[in-house]
Amino acid sequence: MNWIEALLLGLLQGLTEFLPVSSSGHLEIGKALLGINAENNLTFTVVVHGATVLSTIIVFRKDILELLKGLFSFQWNESTQYIAKIALSMIPIAIVGVFFKDQVEELFNTDKILLLVGFMLLITATFLAFTYYAKQKEKEISFKDAFIIGMAQTVAILPGISRSGATIATGLLLKNKKSEVAKFSFLMVLVPIIGENILSSFEGTYTSQGSVELMPLLVGFIGAFLSGLLACSWMIKLVKKGKLIYFAIYCLIIGLIAIFAA
Repeated sequence: MNWIEALLLGLLQGLTEFLPVSSSGHLEIGKALLGINAENNLTFTVVVHGATVLSTIIVFRKDILELLKGLFSFQWNESTQYIAKIALSMIPIAIVGVFFKDQVEELFNTDKILLLVGFMLLITATFLAFTYYAKQKEKEISFKDAFIIGMAQTVAILPGISRSGATIATGLLLKNKKSEVAKFSFLMVLVPIIGENILSSFEGTYTSQGSVELMPLLVGFIGAFLSGLLACSWMIKLVKKGKLIYFAIYCLIIGLIAIFAA
């Protein structure tokens, strides 16, 4: 992978991480179009996901600081409860990450990856379409809702299932506030991805033989970070306006194209 390919994939990752169209699926499609071998590219995927985490922190910096202030007051206040809900939502993905990490990595190294992405994008399209017909309410995210949203995030480890699409759609189907669902969806992913980056560093993934070189990783990181800043702010507005149906149509079209191309 050269730096131009890394830049294109980084921009693609940043844009699609927050839009409900599956960033992992689009990364695999991008690699296929650029003729990049899927093997040993999990490192690049982890790094560009880390870039979008950084963009999320910047966009929600005020909310994060407010939550931390509430947490360190050592009281069972609204901020502490919110953090507890995020922690609860991370349990399903943590279980998968600890016990099924190798199996997940194998999904990204199969020669049938484009076909898998295509079918999973069709599932994403169906899921998003459900939100168009769901009756909306304005209730707060409960602990039960947080765990269910966390389970939806776990399903999104499959390439082609949009993480933001799955979590936001699940939150909306549970009748939660649109603005709160979007914020919760983006904040709940911070710790799992940061943890994956730290774990990969300790395991020596970034310096292992056959991994992506440093320059493409750096360029991809910058591209994903800048495009992520724009996409994150845009997605919050789109969720409030309830325009996810257009992404359902998009995922349907791209999914069919991926299947036929495979």
